[in-house]
Amino acid sequence: MAEPARQLPFDLVGKRVFVAGHRGLVGSALVRRLERENCVLLTIGHRELDLRRQEPVERWMKMVRPEVVFLAAATVGGILDNSMRPVDFLYDNLMIETNVIAAAYTLGVAKVLFLGSSCIYPRLAPQPMTESVLLTGPLEPTNEPYSIAKIAGIKLCQAYRRQHGARFISAMPTNLYGPNDNFDLASSHVLPALIRKTHEAKLAGLSSMVVWGTGKPRREFLHVDDLADALVFLMCNYEGEEHVNVGTGRDVSIAELTSIIQRAVGFDGAIEYDTSKPDGTPRKLLDVTRLTALGWKATIPLDAGIGQTYSWFVEHQATARRS
Repeated sequence: MAEPARQLPFDLVGKRVFVAGHRGLVGSALVRRLERENCVLLTIGHRELDLRRQEPVERWMKMVRPEVVFLAAATVGGILDNSMRPVDFLYDNLMIETNVIAAAYTLGVAKVLFLGSSCIYPRLAPQPMTESVLLTGPLEPTNEPYSIAKIAGIKLCQAYRRQHGARFISAMPTNLYGPNDNFDLASSHVLPALIRKTHEAKLAGLSSMVVWGTGKPRREFLHVDDLADALVFLMCNYEGEEHVNVGTGRDVSIAELTSIIQRAVGFDGAIEYDTSKPDGTPRKLLDVTRLTALGWKATIPLDAGIGQTYSWFVEHQATARRS
């Protein structure tokens, strides 16, 4: 069906805004960013509302009546966690996104932004990856269940747009880092895991540190405060059906990332690469042409962002998620 005309910019002032997953890395950054928008923030923790359960989700959303939804809630983790808990990564994420998106449509929410991940793209996609390479090749096996769930979320938003004219959009961020990240070595992503590992190597006075893989894979990293700003920008200024990549447009090798973290932490020991461990996708770099053309660019340099994140970790070690 043809979509009705959309008025932009979409104004958040005075609106009731539900941030699903507000205690996570992305959700907490969104809350910080939205506090500048003069909107009414709606949040609820996992213990009070399990987003995997349809009836409680519908009941709570009917009670609080959000007008805008940022869907940042998800079960996330690194290579090891994905390989150990494929059911959790597929089932949890499918249920969370289905329940929240369906309830948003049923209750007449004005606009929804669904948050995906750059792992949705084929393992050997041409680099940098444009939005159009989605579903053009096999996924990376080490995170396939999570990727499939996120692709389903994108397609569900598109389906609601096409069938019902719903104002649902999707954004695909690159690898994220920043305050309130997960520093658990068993379940975290590469950057926070390296921060913790390097910090502990420094405290222990070690002369060397082991890093998984070859150090050759290349990754793009975006500070979560930049992402939060981009998501608010897209909510207010984007209406397209196709998802939008959110990143910096620049990548580094894992070896280069390790060196940056070493400098931030102050650890000058040798790095030993355990090549028996998987590298994952050889390269993941997003093409951010569409977002740049809309008028948004990242502003936080990687070295400064890592330094800030390390300072946050040191200050919050007792409460940062870790094993």
